[in-house]
Amino acid sequence: MTSSAPSRDLTFILGGARSGKSAHAERLAAESGLPVTYVATARIGDAEFGERIAHHRVRRPAHWSLLEAPLDLAGALSSVARDGHCVLIDCLTLWLANLLCPADYTEAHPAPHEALNAFDAAVSDARGKIIIVSNEIGLGVVPLGSVTRRYVDELGRLNQRVAAASTRATLMVAGLPLALKG
Repeated sequence: MTSSAPSRDLTFILGGARSGKSAHAERLAAESGLPVTYVATARIGDAEFGERIAHHRVRRPAHWSLLEAPLDLAGALSSVARDGHCVLIDCLTLWLANLLCPADYTEAHPAPHEALNAFDAAVSDARGKIIIVSNEIGLGVVPLGSVTRRYVDELGRLNQRVAAASTRATLMVAGLPLALKG
């Protein structure tokens, strides 16, 4: 690494639903001792999902900054990632769903691959401590529907790219972190 290269420490945390991935990511961010910006990608689609988001909000320290980025995740990351700062993105799974399958049944993002490429570039250029959370949903059978297959395929590819760019990767299972990289 040359001295002009960005200083980046990227931790990627994967896991299934309710595996403890968000809590683990929040713990790592708090333990960093750095100012934290929490980048939330979720959109509240119904009351139950609103309760999930409220649970996350209560758990986060009040002094953390919050940036909501349901679509422009690349722009959000680029605007807050810097040396001496921690950015926690939770999560890629919901962001990709917002791009490909909007909850309000509107058309999908007009250029999802452009948004994905922009995010890849933002990750590559990011500085500081970055923690990215995503679901691992590719451990089961191939889904029957074409829309679901596309989503699983795109998330799998996205997870692979982020894992390759990461300094550390962790798989969460039953609240336990399993080191995959670093």
